[in-house]
Amino acid sequence: MASEETIFDSPKGWVRSHIREYLESAGKKGHRWRGLPTLLLTTRGRKSGMLRRTALIYGRDGNNYLLVASNGGAPSHPFWYLNLVENPEVELQVGADKVAARARTAAPEEKPRLWRLMTNIFPHYDTYQAKADRDIPVLSRTAPIRNQCAHCRDGCRRQ
Repeated sequence: MASEETIFDSPKGWVRSHIREYLESAGKKGHRWRGLPTLLLTTRGRKSGMLRRTALIYGRDGNNYLLVASNGGAPSHPFWYLNLVENPEVELQVGADKVAARARTAAPEEKPRLWRLMTNIFPHYDTYQAKADRDIPVLSRTAPIRNQCAHCRDGCRRQ
């Protein structure tokens, strides 16, 4: 992602505030939100081509970051998920560390294990899945991490 491009933050007021706090403190404020680990995800808009950023709860599976495209159990996938399906090259910011990554939707055979990891962090995902008329995807960052923080080389201990 080109660093000189303007990044458009989530239009939701509380998410935009969370992102601002996260950025202004280099993740010292905002990495933990209501006791949950969060990261900033930047995707490229599938229609606009513009960079879009949102804050999301995340988990870890070895060196991979995990995300759940729950959209609160809404009938449709969140826009950030639709964007990364179209263009899986993303940027993650975890604390002060930024990582260029390639995201992918978990395969059906791996999803149950990854889903359990994520519902251990945020049990509401099970409630969201029960009310959704769609299969809620779990995403994994699979590209090798470059310029990784010392904490994350052996599994992030910041959580």
